[in-house]
Amino acid sequence: MSKIHYKNLEEIEKIRESDLLVSKTLAEVAKIIGEGVKTIQLNKLAEEFIRDHGGVPAFLNYNGFPYSLCISLNDQVVHGFPGEYVIKDGDIVSVDCGVVLNNFVGDSAYTFPIGNVDPETLRLLKVTKECLYLAIDKAVVGMRVGDVGYAVQQHAEKNGFGVVKELVGHGVGFKLHEKPEVPNYGRRGSGIKLEEGMVIAIEPMINGGKGGVKFWEDGWTVSTIDKKPSAHYEHSVAVKKGKADVLSTFQYIEEVLKQKD
Repeated sequence: MSKIHYKNLEEIEKIRESDLLVSKTLAEVAKIIGEGVKTIQLNKLAEEFIRDHGGVPAFLNYNGFPYSLCISLNDQVVHGFPGEYVIKDGDIVSVDCGVVLNNFVGDSAYTFPIGNVDPETLRLLKVTKECLYLAIDKAVVGMRVGDVGYAVQQHAEKNGFGVVKELVGHGVGFKLHEKPEVPNYGRRGSGIKLEEGMVIAIEPMINGGKGGVKFWEDGWTVSTIDKKPSAHYEHSVAVKKGKADVLSTFQYIEEVLKQKD
C-alpha cells in the first residue's frame, strides 16, 4: 500500500497556487456556460486558460482520459466526456478541473444549474454543497477520515438523497490521486487519523435518488442507476489544527454567476 505524502508549509502554498488557477479556470467556464453552448467549447476554453497561465491540464491523458475537463450532465455523476452536446435550459452541468502548476496539483469541481432547473434538483445542489462544507469542518488534526465521510452521508441521507459509495475523494498535491482515500460515507471515529501536512480533495457526489451508479462502456463516465440527477462539488483542503485550510475557492465562480443573474 502506498503511503501518505505529507506536505510542508511551502509545498502547501504551491498547491494553493495550483488550486487558485483551477478556481479561476472554473470561473472562466462560468462566464460562457449556458444554453446553446457545446460542452467541448468549455473544454477548449479551460485548456487554453490553463496553458496561458503556465499550467498543464492535470486530467488530459491521465490514465488515458482524453480531455482537460470532466463534464458530467444531469444523471451523470462524474468523469463525463466533453463533446457535441448542446447545453439546454434545465440542465445541471458538473465541471471537474485539475491543474499541474510548478509540479503541484490542484483539483476542484462545481455543479452549474442552467436556466430553469426544477426545485428538487436545486435542493440537491444546495444540499451537496452543504455536505462539502460540513465535511471540511471535520478536516482538522485529530479527526479521522470516517468523521469526514459521516458528515457528508448524514446530511445527504437526512435530506432524502443517495450517497455514491463507489467513488471517493483522495489525497492530492504531488499527484492527482494520492492516499488516503476520502469516502463520502463512514463511521465517526473510524479510519485514518488526520494529521498536519495532509492535503485532501473532499468531493461529495450525491444523487437525487438512490446512491447506486453504473459505469459506461467508454471506461470513464459514471451515471446514476435510476436516471435521477447527481451533483458534485469539490475542494482541495489542507488539514490543520482547529480549522481546515481550503486551498481552492468558489468565490470567483460565484461572483461571475451573480453578474450573469
